[in-house]
Amino acid sequence: MERIIKTIKRYHLGPTIGLFILIFILSFATAKFFTFGNLRNVALQISVNALIAVGMTFVILTAGIDLSVGSTLALSAALASQLMVGHVSPWLAVIAALAFGGLAGALNGFFVAYAGLAPFIVTLGTMTLFRGMTEIYTNGMPIFNLPQEFAKFGTGTFLEIPIPVWVMALVFITAWVVLHRTIAGRRIYAIGGNERVSFLAGVPVKRYLLSVYVVSGILASLAGIILASRLGSAEPTAGVGYELDAITAVVLGGTSLAGGEGTLVGTLIGALILGIIDNGLNLLNVNSFYQDAVKGLIILAAIMLDRKKSSAR
Repeated sequence: MERIIKTIKRYHLGPTIGLFILIFILSFATAKFFTFGNLRNVALQISVNALIAVGMTFVILTAGIDLSVGSTLALSAALASQLMVGHVSPWLAVIAALAFGGLAGALNGFFVAYAGLAPFIVTLGTMTLFRGMTEIYTNGMPIFNLPQEFAKFGTGTFLEIPIPVWVMALVFITAWVVLHRTIAGRRIYAIGGNERVSFLAGVPVKRYLLSVYVVSGILASLAGIILASRLGSAEPTAGVGYELDAITAVVLGGTSLAGGEGTLVGTLIGALILGIIDNGLNLLNVNSFYQDAVKGLIILAAIMLDRKKSSAR
């Protein structure tokens, strides 16, 4: 119990207080906020960003970054959608899209782990590459007429809870077990804490670096599949800016950009904060331009908090 309390104080106290203050303010600012339908919509809205943020947490814990997740999302959704329009089984199309996400992540991981290139530069390049490939593949046009069976994945419910929320919960639980209850998770933290020492201790650093980018790519693809299912189409512009939302959620939740420190519970709290802010501003009919400004301030605040925490270590 003492260990749990220390962990909460170290990683989650600030974000948790911020989350409750936000909920308190919005519950008085608009009567619609605390309705079951709205809270369900909030959970549904954050499911996509939360999935990407899980993968981003794995990467950032190793002191890396993945700017290509939004483009991976778009290209994966376009690939799955085009296959389904071509009468391929939705299940096979989804598997193909997830496999592409894994390959996209492996490409990032190869250049970072084995070529020794900076993660920022590598994923900035693949972000542009995958976005261009999406535009070419779709001719810049949305892909419509997706099967009804596929639409249920993003719009269906189980026990009145949207299926994407169940998927998000399953992914979070699985990822939490991997990070906090396995040797692999401890090694990921160790690599982020000190890559050189981890290598000397016998940890296969390159293999683990490759694997975290693969995880990030697969989860970005899963998020793209859910988004396409919800919208009923694959948009070539899907996922633009999603990498920033994911990074912000991770950092708001207490994960250090320097690597080796943070938790998935914090990431979930960060995703909730962003989702509730978006929802609250929409309920209050705040102009979308102002919403972007608010997001920008949140990103700056998150970076400043991370910098302050890193300098204090």
